[in-house]
Amino acid sequence: MFAGFTHQKIAVTNATLNVRYGGDGPPVLLLHGHPRTHMTWSKVAPLLAQHFTVVCPDLRGFGDSSKPADTPDHAGSAKRAKAQDCIELMQALGFPRFAIAGHDRGSYTAYRAALDHPQAITHLAVLDCVPILEALERCNEKFARQWYHWFFFAQKAKPERAILADPDAWYGGRPPQMNDEEYADFHRAIHDPATVHGMLEDYRAGFTLDREHEAADRAAGRRILCPTLCLWSEHDDLADLYGDVLAIWRTWAKEVQGGPIASGHHMAEEAPQALAQALTAFLLEKERPA
Repeated sequence: MFAGFTHQKIAVTNATLNVRYGGDGPPVLLLHGHPRTHMTWSKVAPLLAQHFTVVCPDLRGFGDSSKPADTPDHAGSAKRAKAQDCIELMQALGFPRFAIAGHDRGSYTAYRAALDHPQAITHLAVLDCVPILEALERCNEKFARQWYHWFFFAQKAKPERAILADPDAWYGGRPPQMNDEEYADFHRAIHDPATVHGMLEDYRAGFTLDREHEAADRAAGRRILCPTLCLWSEHDDLADLYGDVLAIWRTWAKEVQGGPIASGHHMAEEAPQALAQALTAFLLEKERPA
């Protein structure tokens, strides 16, 4: 598990992040989704570390990273705040410029970093997502049925009570692709009330500040400038919901490529070789912008 990687807590201005990093070469930051921690990358990170310096944090509010204070606008869980954490984390490790890849909720922080800090992000990979604004504007009965949790998690207090009554039942028990160490980290996270609250605040911020920030970006004509890779799980529902996923991303980014990965939703755990190969090819093929 992360053989040769360093594991430590790193303080940035408004958070303390639980981080593993290792390898050698151009830096790439990997951001997990819900309800995972950085351990979701445990099979992918060593493969990427053959070519890159790989950094895997728990996002603010998740895992063993610090939890933001509650505010009415959920600002501490907004992707703009989490993107700033990423910039400061990589600067602390000596990387003012780096590639970033995010899965699921981590993708929202990844593309926010690319939009807010174009001078810092050399490459962007978004896995299993479209922008929050796009998802909400396309919301229909199918989306509401299949992604009902977005709307439930945005409610006050009730989702915490429902999840913490039986976290294992809520999250489906032990994922078959996890080994003991991965599962122990995941299990601890979903049983910790502060972490469950932090994960849900990520959704609440999605309906408030994150949506507002994306609407402002679109109105101002801001686009992602770096090369962008979009991958989605073949056996999940992203393509079923949105059809041409790349067409959506081409309205947000100047240069987009990608396609499906033969996997269920948690592709880093279920198809690590295929995902690592796709990320490596993208990062090595594209010349790093000056």
